[in-house]
Amino acid sequence: MRIRTLAGAALAGCAGLALAAAPAHAATAHGSHSMSVRSAHHAVTPAVSGSGNLAYGGGPVVTAPTVYVVYWGSQWGTTSVTNDPSGEAALQSSFFSRAYGSGDTFFTSQTQYTQSGGASVGHPASNPLAGTWLDSATTAPRKPSNSQLAAEAVRAAAHFGVSGDNIQIIVDSPHGVVPSGFKTQYCAWHDVTPNASGADVPYTNMPYITDAGSACGSGFVAATNGVNSTDEGITIVGGHEYAETLTDPEAGNGWVDASGEETGDKCAWISSGQGASAIIALNGSYFAVQSLWSNNFGGGAGNCVTFYASASNQH
Repeated sequence: MRIRTLAGAALAGCAGLALAAAPAHAATAHGSHSMSVRSAHHAVTPAVSGSGNLAYGGGPVVTAPTVYVVYWGSQWGTTSVTNDPSGEAALQSSFFSRAYGSGDTFFTSQTQYTQSGGASVGHPASNPLAGTWLDSATTAPRKPSNSQLAAEAVRAAAHFGVSGDNIQIIVDSPHGVVPSGFKTQYCAWHDVTPNASGADVPYTNMPYITDAGSACGSGFVAATNGVNSTDEGITIVGGHEYAETLTDPEAGNGWVDASGEETGDKCAWISSGQGASAIIALNGSYFAVQSLWSNNFGGGAGNCVTFYASASNQH
C-alpha cells in the first residue's frame, strides 16, 4: 500500500475537497492501494488508523521471503553505485540483510498471518537479500510512470531469474528522479505486475527517500545508537513496504482491515505512546522503523508493535 508523506497533511488543509473526492484506500488504476496522509489528529494525538484488526482476503502471503533490489538508471553510476549522496543503497542493503533469525524481533510480528491451507508468513533463517543489480543500460525517466516502474520490476525479475509471490523486487529510483506523487502524496508503494509468462512479480516503487526530507521520515525518531537522523526514512519506509509485501503481496487480497489498510498503514507516523516509531536492533545493527500491526496484541484487541517474541511477549 502507498505510504503517504507527512507533508501531505498540509496539502489536505488547502485541498481537502480534492483529496476527499476518492476513498482514502480505494484501489488505484494500477492496482495498489492509497494510504491516508498523516492527519491533524495524528499530528496532535498519535494513534493507530483504520478499522479494527486485519482480516484475511483469500490471497497469498509470503512464506519464504526473498528480496531483490534494482538500482534503476545510469544516474546511480555506470559500473557501480557512485551517485548516492545519502548512502541509501548501503543502508537499505544493511537493513534487509539483517532481517532474519533470532536477531530480528521486529518483522516476527507478521508471522501470525496465514494463507489458505495454514501456511504463515515466513521468517528467514538467513539473509533474505538475495541480490542487487545496477541497471545502468538506460537513464531512468525524471518522472517515471507507474507502467514504467512496473516494466523495470519485470526487467529486474528477469535479470535475477525469479517470479512468484515469495519475492519482492525493490525498484530504487536515483537521486533527483520523482515518480508522480512522490514527496507530496506518498513516500513509496508496493504492487504486483505479471511478467511475460503471466507469473506474479511483486514489487516496490522506492524513490530516493531523502529527497523528500522530513515528509518521508527524516528526523522522525530521536536518533540513538549511531543512527543518522537524516536517513531514518530509508528504513522506516523500507520496513513498511516490506511488511506489507509479506502480508499482502498481491496488494489487496491478503491481510487488510475493513478500511483497506495494511499492516504498515495502520501504524504509520505514530510519534509517541503504544506503537511509536523507534530505533531497533537487527542482528547487532540499529535502524529507525515504524511499528507494525499485530492482531493478537492484548488478547486479540490488536495494536501496533515494534517487538514481537510471542503473542504474550510483544510491545
